[in-house]
Amino acid sequence: MEFTIEHEQEEDGRWLAEIIELPGVMRYGDSPEEAIAKTKALALRVLAERIEHGEKIPSPLDIIFASA
Repeated sequence: MEFTIEHEQEEDGRWLAEIIELPGVMRYGDSPEEAIAKTKALALRVLAERIEHGEKIPSPLDIIFASA
């Protein structure tokens, strides 16, 4: 499972990163690195929730984050 992370700077100076393959998984940070790190952590939490609720996740689960 490969995830694409896009990030951009907002007009107010904050950075927003999002994972294209997981709608709604996005976080703000003071730097691109912080926004990306927070977004990766959120993605892992979302996947963990899906597993806990019995949703289908590819097995074995290999996660790769790639910047767009």
